[in-house]
Amino acid sequence: MIEITLPDGSVKEVESGTSALDIAMGISEGLARNVLAAEVAGEVVDPQRPITESSSLKLLTWNDKEGKNTMWHSSAHLLAEALESIFDGIKFWVGPPVEFGFYYDVDFGEHTFTDAHIPAVEKKMLELAKEKNPYLRKELSKAEAISYFKEKGDEYKLDLLERLEDGNISMYTQGNFTDLCKGPHMPHTGFVKAAKITAIAGAYWKGDENNKQLTRVYAITFPKKKELTEYLEMVEQAKARDHRKLGKELDLFHFSERVGQGLPLWLPKGADLRNRLENFLKEAQRKSGYQPVITPHIGSKELYVTSGHYAKYGEDSFQPIKTPSDGEEFLLKPMNCPHHCEIFKARPRTYKDLPVRFAEFGTVYRYEQSGELHGLTRVRGFTQDDAHIFCTNEQVKEEVSNVIDLVLYIFKTLDFKDFIVQVSLRDPDKPEKYIGSDENWDKAEKAIREVAESKELETIVKYGEAAFYGPKLDFMVRDAIGRTWQLGTVQIDYNLPERFELEYIGSDNSKHRPVMIHRAPFGSMERFVAILIEHCAGKFPLWLTPEQARVLALSDKYNDYALEVSKLLENHDIRASVDSRSEKVGKKIRDAELEKIPYMLIVGENEKSEGTVSVRKQGEGDVGTMTIEAFAERIRSEVAEMIAV
Repeated sequence: MIEITLPDGSVKEVESGTSALDIAMGISEGLARNVLAAEVAGEVVDPQRPITESSSLKLLTWNDKEGKNTMWHSSAHLLAEALESIFDGIKFWVGPPVEFGFYYDVDFGEHTFTDAHIPAVEKKMLELAKEKNPYLRKELSKAEAISYFKEKGDEYKLDLLERLEDGNISMYTQGNFTDLCKGPHMPHTGFVKAAKITAIAGAYWKGDENNKQLTRVYAITFPKKKELTEYLEMVEQAKARDHRKLGKELDLFHFSERVGQGLPLWLPKGADLRNRLENFLKEAQRKSGYQPVITPHIGSKELYVTSGHYAKYGEDSFQPIKTPSDGEEFLLKPMNCPHHCEIFKARPRTYKDLPVRFAEFGTVYRYEQSGELHGLTRVRGFTQDDAHIFCTNEQVKEEVSNVIDLVLYIFKTLDFKDFIVQVSLRDPDKPEKYIGSDENWDKAEKAIREVAESKELETIVKYGEAAFYGPKLDFMVRDAIGRTWQLGTVQIDYNLPERFELEYIGSDNSKHRPVMIHRAPFGSMERFVAILIEHCAGKFPLWLTPEQARVLALSDKYNDYALEVSKLLENHDIRASVDSRSEKVGKKIRDAELEKIPYMLIVGENEKSEGTVSVRKQGEGDVGTMTIEAFAERIRSEVAEMIAV
C-alpha cells in the first residue's frame, strides 16, 4: 500500500499502481468526469498514469491553470489530427499551450493554409472530439523513435529527438494521430465541446530566420460552448482596449524603426502620465523609508558574472560592449540588483543601519526576438520600479508586510480590485534546486505565508515556483475584462548577498549576511502603463490623466475667455487645454470624448459675462454651471479622495 496526501491534508491508502483517476472516482464520479490531469509529487502527469510511490496528489480540472494547459496541449494534438485528415503529407514541429489556447507550427508542404480552410478544420476537430478517443501514451527507446520518424520522413521530429536522452522518450496516439510528446494529456478528446482557430501566422523553424518558415496555427478550445462565446466577446473588448491602438489615439507613445524595435519613445502626454505614476510611487516610498539611488545604464561584464546574470542572460541578451582600448567589456544593464548590492557594500554597515531600502526607477535592457515584441508589454528597453531591502532574518516578516501594504495601496488607488496572490515555495522533492540553508528557507517561507494570511489575502500556494534563491509573492491582477496579469512581486533572496559577500556587524559584534528583498509593485513602467491603458480603456483616473479638462469655446470670439479660464485653472494646478479650432462645439465635445478627457468646460456669452463655465463630464453629460473656483475645488476633492492613504 502507498499513502496519497490530498491538498486538504487528508491521506488515502491505496494499492501501488492506482491512478489519480481511480482516486478521483473513489471520491466522486462527478469529480472524476472533470479531471484533466494530476499533479503527483509536484509533477503534472496524465491522470490515468499509475502512481507507484507515496506522494502528494492534486486533481486538476478546467478551473486550474495546469488543467487548462493540459486540455489545450491535448487540443493541439486534436488540431493536428484534423489538419492531417484534410491536408496530405503535412508535418508538425511543436504545439504548446499559451496564455489563451495553443498553437501548432506546421509545414504544409505544397499546400497553403488560409482563412477559407478554417471552418472545415474547426468542424473536423469537433467531429473527432465526439469520438472520445483516448490519449494513449507509449514509452520507447530513442532508436525506436528515430526509426519511426525516419520511416515517416519527418525531419522535424528527428531534430527534436537529437536533443532527447534515451529513457525519457514517449509518444501519444489519439485516433489516427501519433506524435512525439512528453505529455501530459487529458484522458480523451471528448472534453472539447467548442473550438476556434484564432489566427494564422508565419514562424521560422526553431525561431531562426535562416530556417524555413512554417505556418503557426493558433486556436483555443473550451469544455462548454458558452465559454467560447464569452471568450470571443472578451477578445472584441480587448481589441477596443488594445494599448497599442489607444496609445496612438491618445498620443502617448511611439515606436520608430530607425530608433530600433522594442525601444518605445514616450511622447509628451505619455511622459506626463508616466512621470505622475513615478512621482506617486516615489512619494509613497519616501513615506515608507526608501532612499533613492541612481545607477548607470551599463556595468562591467564582471559585475554580472559575479551576480550570475551573465550566465542567465548572456547568450540571449545584448552582447558585451568593448572599449577601444584597455580591453574592458561592459553590458547593457539587464538588472538593477547587482548595482544596489555594490551601493550597500560601499561602506560598513551594522545591525543598527538595517533595514536599508534602496529604490530606483532603473532602465534595463534585455534582448527579445523581434517576433516576441508586443507594444509596451514586451520591449527591449524598460524601466523597473525597482527597490531592494537589506535586512536581518528577524526583520524579513515586517519588511514583507510593509511591501504588501504598499502594493495594496497602489492597487486601490488605481482601481485594481480583483487579484490573488501566488505564494511560490520550494519543491520539497528537489532541494538541490535551491541555495541557502534549510533554516533560512523555513523562516522565509513561514514569514511570507504568515504575512499573506495576516493581510487576509486570497492566496494560492505553488510548490516548486520559488526562485532558486528564495520564496516569493506574485500579485496576479484580473483586469476589467477578466484577463489576468502579474503585477507586483516580492522576492526573498539569500543568493546575491552571498555572491557579493555582503556583510553587517551584528549586535554580537560578529559579521553576518543580510537578507535581500526584491520588490517592484509596477514591475516595469512600460508594461504597467500598457496594462493600465487596457484596464481603464484609456480613461485614466482624474489624478493621473495628462489632461484633466478641456475648455471649448462656442465660437472664435470666446477664445480669449477660454484661454483666461485655462490660465486660471493652471493656477489651481489643474491640467487644462483650450480647443480653439473653428469647429462647432458639438464636434469639439465628440473629439474630447474620444480623447477620454474627463471634463469639458463650455464657454460662451453667459459664461464670459458671469465668470463661469458650463461643465460636462466624460460619460455623464452636463453637470451644471459653476465658477472656476468651484470647479477647481471639485477637481481637488475628487483627486484627494482617489489618492487618500
